[in-house]
Amino acid sequence: MKIVEIIFSPTGGTRKVAGLISGHWSEEIVKIDLCDAKDNFSGYEIAKEDRVLIAMPSFGGRAPLTAIERLKKIRGNGADAVLVCVYGNRAYEDTLAEMEDAAKECGFQIIAGVAAVAEHSILPQYAAGRPDQSDERQLADFAEQIAGQTGTVFTLPGNRPYRKYGGVGLVPKPGKNCIRCGLCVKKCPVQAIDPADFTADSKTCISCMRCVKRCPAGARKVNGVMVSAAAVALKKACSQRKENELFL
Repeated sequence: MKIVEIIFSPTGGTRKVAGLISGHWSEEIVKIDLCDAKDNFSGYEIAKEDRVLIAMPSFGGRAPLTAIERLKKIRGNGADAVLVCVYGNRAYEDTLAEMEDAAKECGFQIIAGVAAVAEHSILPQYAAGRPDQSDERQLADFAEQIAGQTGTVFTLPGNRPYRKYGGVGLVPKPGKNCIRCGLCVKKCPVQAIDPADFTADSKTCISCMRCVKRCPAGARKVNGVMVSAAAVALKKACSQRKENELFL
């Protein structure tokens, strides 16, 4: 049996959470990166005896469409799968339900679900430093419980039809200190950045903030006024600490 991670983690928070769970099952993990726009995901076929961890962030209470589309190309062959959605301390709403439907369509057998908190990718003052030591202990306990799990999970939270996703609308732009290294172009999960002037196509960009996080010169920024407005709008929902949840 192998442990297989199928992860969409633009800024690293989701990958960290996933590692805190799967790392308790095995040191040898096969990784499939759903952020890699150039990968041929239809070429992946999971063995029935493998255990799979599928992890994605929650974008506005929904699973990222790009991640769902790429996941659906993978053949699950009845392998046991654990679904992990990661959110920035606001709410994950229909994310797990959407992930569950996609994973079942691939042929996975869902044995557990986890909703976990990590630092907000756009507003890092919310859930700052998470997952922290308390989260690490809790996720380690979840991993132990999941390790002994047999049979499918009965209910994961979320609604069908899913909530309407209106998008974030925050598109990063290059600043004057851009060194034209092209890393943002290479790493963009949806290939939204023009290699000529490093601007992002607003219709293609998913506001995942990967280019902002990865830029070695700190040159990519989003509109400060819009970010401030978003921070005020989410303050009440994001200020009170939320705990991780396990569904078996």
